[in-house]
Amino acid sequence: MFRNRITELFGIDYPLVQAGMIWTSGWRLAAAVSNAGGLGVIGAGSMYPDILREHIRKCRAATGRPFAVNLPLLYPDLDQHIAIIIEEKVPVVFTSAGNPKTWTAHFKQQGIKVVHVVSSSKFALKSQEAGCDAVVAEGFEAGGHNGREETTTMVLIPAVAEAVRIPVIAAGGIATGRQMFAAMALGAEGVQMGSRFVASEEASAHPAFKKAVIDAAEGDTRLSLKALTPVRLLRNHFAEAVRAAEDRGANKDELTALLGRARAKKGMFDGDLEEGELEIGQVSALLHEVQPAGAIVERVWKDFLAALENPLQKI
Repeated sequence: MFRNRITELFGIDYPLVQAGMIWTSGWRLAAAVSNAGGLGVIGAGSMYPDILREHIRKCRAATGRPFAVNLPLLYPDLDQHIAIIIEEKVPVVFTSAGNPKTWTAHFKQQGIKVVHVVSSSKFALKSQEAGCDAVVAEGFEAGGHNGREETTTMVLIPAVAEAVRIPVIAAGGIATGRQMFAAMALGAEGVQMGSRFVASEEASAHPAFKKAVIDAAEGDTRLSLKALTPVRLLRNHFAEAVRAAEDRGANKDELTALLGRARAKKGMFDGDLEEGELEIGQVSALLHEVQPAGAIVERVWKDFLAALENPLQKI
């Protein structure tokens, strides 16, 4: 049993969090990670309110361990989502894409622990001032929506750890136990993994997307749509169309029209590998197989302990 501020905060065995990704992080994945000793997270960003409630209830029925919900603060049905999270007594909420000051106190009054996702020391400090229990510091390597600062994980983690007193969870480019060890050596007290769990049996992503993830090579992802909301995408026809539009100086309206609606669902959930939006991190280049989530947690933790015992041993 490993103990630090993150395991104590969440009541988990290992300081390992599964990211709440849109279209991939449903109740099956969250329950599997929680049952394995980490913290499973339901991704509310792609769920209507009634679907979120269903996933929370199914997750609770599938695990007796703590789990969380990831809540993007720009979601249009935000008030309904918040009401459901409180009504269903979700123990932990990860907030992102917004001001943590807006809802943190409200959640904490209901006994809910709050973690905010940040991409800079500045916003980590704002999260601490807002009363957050911890922050996820997410580096430039991460998949999906990303910070504008383009600060890499190797630089971001020690900067945030130095800036705040609350626990720091490292994210972005982490998929192995040795990477987890490196992040914690830099000052993190836990890690959050997204791409690694996309390539899991329990992820709700389309099998074709999972196959594309494990087939990805170095350089196959790119941070795009910086004029709107920066997002790291796997290269495909849509991503190349975005790049061409950006290279010719397309404005926000043109990029919004190109993006259209439901691109992420089309790619990650429906499996359209050419016209869909395929959000994944740079670490996809290190992923070579789809595994059960429990096996992923077990392997990451085993390799972390091996690195802890002998940090200079080659992989």
